[in-house]
Amino acid sequence: MSAATAVRHAAEPLSFEAWVQSMLARFERAADLQLPAPSRVPARLHEAMRYAVLDGGKRVRPLLVYAAGDVSDADAAALDCAALAVEYVHAYSLIHDDLPCMDDDVLRRGKPTVHIAFDEATAMLAGDALQAEAFKVLADAPLPADERALLMRELAHAAGTEGMCGGQAIDLAAVGQTMSAEALERMHRMKTGALLRASVRMGALAGRCDEPTLAAVDAYGRAIGLAFQIVDDVLDVEGSSEVLGKTAGKDARQAKPTYVSVLGLAEAKSRAERLRGEALAAISVLGERALRLRQLADFIVLRSH
Repeated sequence: MSAATAVRHAAEPLSFEAWVQSMLARFERAADLQLPAPSRVPARLHEAMRYAVLDGGKRVRPLLVYAAGDVSDADAAALDCAALAVEYVHAYSLIHDDLPCMDDDVLRRGKPTVHIAFDEATAMLAGDALQAEAFKVLADAPLPADERALLMRELAHAAGTEGMCGGQAIDLAAVGQTMSAEALERMHRMKTGALLRASVRMGALAGRCDEPTLAAVDAYGRAIGLAFQIVDDVLDVEGSSEVLGKTAGKDARQAKPTYVSVLGLAEAKSRAERLRGEALAAISVLGERALRLRQLADFIVLRSH
């Protein structure tokens, strides 16, 4: 029985905040155990990997994995592996995104970026190693071989040139350029949305859900993945570095196309709200199994950081 399912079967279901804290603690323990110990050679590389992953971030992707696992009644240990894998890929992407050759940032998750805390070469290697660790943890997941392959396929497609890396390449090439709303949506669905969508699909697939359930979860992930990035664009304008834990106002200073610059602030907020409605409608057929997914949709769109 999954950790989330155990909550569903309790006499008094946990509040959303308590569920989040429970899942975050579970994820942190799993990551602490799975990541190479800082005493292992090469120690500096392992320290940088742990610095990038542990004790920081909203963990939206792992939370989506756990919530989708509740829908398919997935095994808790298998969900841990999927959650670790998506967060490792996310962490590696942030390490590389912050490097001087890309966004050249010094603040991430409320602390110095990895290349500032360590050095550029170590940061590059830490990102490379975390990507490898992501697939290693899926390869070792307590699931039948065909299910492990499915999860690895989902993550590979989401992280590659048709997903996150491809979207980042488009983003870098778009600096200072005018971009249509359609082109911007494609970029964001690739750069950010693909991994969020994969998080939901992987959580569901870890429990071998049926096709109608997977289709509902997939539609939810597609909508909420884009909504997440639109809200990020809004917060980059309205938020502060102290609250966000990263450098605010960076997109405008770097002349990057965003939903705010292309559509305006009000329309960007309206678009995010419409996507939240689409996400909630997609999972309405799943009943109480989708409680945490519904709550996460609200959290993602209504968050302040």
